[in-house]
Amino acid sequence: MKPYHSLTDALKDSGKVTILNLGGQQLSSLPPEIGQLTNLTELRLAGNRLTDLPPEISQLSQLTTLGLANNQLTGLPLEISQLAQLTTLGLANNQLTDLPSEISQLSQLAILDLANNRLTDLPSEISQLSQLTILSLANNRLTSLPSEICQLAQLTTLGLANNQLTDLPSEMSQLSQLIIIGLNGNQLTGLPPEICQLAQLTTLYLANNQLANLPPEISQLAQLATLYLANNQLADLPSEISQLAQLTVLDLNGNQLTDLSPEICQLAQLATLDLANNQLTDLPGTIGQLTQLTELRLDGNQLTELPEGIGQLTQLAILHLGDNRLAGLPPETGQLSQLQVLNLHQNRFSRFPEIINQLVNLTYSSSRR
Repeated sequence: MKPYHSLTDALKDSGKVTILNLGGQQLSSLPPEIGQLTNLTELRLAGNRLTDLPPEISQLSQLTTLGLANNQLTGLPLEISQLAQLTTLGLANNQLTDLPSEISQLSQLAILDLANNRLTDLPSEISQLSQLTILSLANNRLTSLPSEICQLAQLTTLGLANNQLTDLPSEMSQLSQLIIIGLNGNQLTGLPPEICQLAQLTTLYLANNQLANLPPEISQLAQLATLYLANNQLADLPSEISQLAQLTVLDLNGNQLTDLSPEICQLAQLATLDLANNQLTDLPGTIGQLTQLTELRLDGNQLTELPEGIGQLTQLAILHLGDNRLAGLPPETGQLSQLQVLNLHQNRFSRFPEIINQLVNLTYSSSRR
């Protein structure tokens, strides 16, 4: 069915309209007549100036999708709980400070986007949204999570970035279907071991927190493919991290690492390793075991030399070595036949490293002292 873009036209054909898109029309309010569109399945109102919704919205009993992102809503009417068929509710970029507990009555809801609001807490009744698979709460003002959130057994994606969380409920292990969790930009000082029981987790965002260590139980995340830990306070890594056999991306930029455990070189699937802006003085000779590596960032450390094993990284396309204390490169660097980007600026080279001339695929090279 073709969507309608005019409320006036839709009301004329009220019995036929199933999709109404009024996005970006500078609407400051909805008339009560909206309730006449009883066959509506999709109502898209994003990018307007709505500050509230009329109670008559409850009459849209067939509605499955309600898009309200980028408005100025400060609250939701209790009547929204009567939209029993609703599966997708988009409320990002509004001014919501709380949620009515009645939202729990949306028993078919699968996607709930509340990013970029002003929420300080969540109602415990959120646990009753038993069909929820995606929940986005990024960029709010949450200081804690109710333990009941861990009863959302179907949840696959949980976005909590850029809140004010200092810890997580120990019941997190109950979210057994979780694949992606975003926790970057909070105030976490530790990771509860229970989170390591999320056997389906593939992506874990923990950048920009205050983590001083990782639990050894992290090895239990057998499906983890991407792990973002940039800008924390990690001085070392547990040796158990080597057991993350599916890991392809490991971001440790901006921590306090002084050395790199040889065990990290057992991550056979690793394609991207970011160790920039730490305090590394050397690399383990076994780094050459990371044969799938395509990007390696080591800029902003205190490296004085590279191990011979660097030459075994034959898939490497991007290598950042700037802002270190290197005076030369090992001959084995010439074996990096796939290298396209090489950054050597702000080191201690007395002359241009001639070995670079062997890198026939190099498209960018910076070697300023």
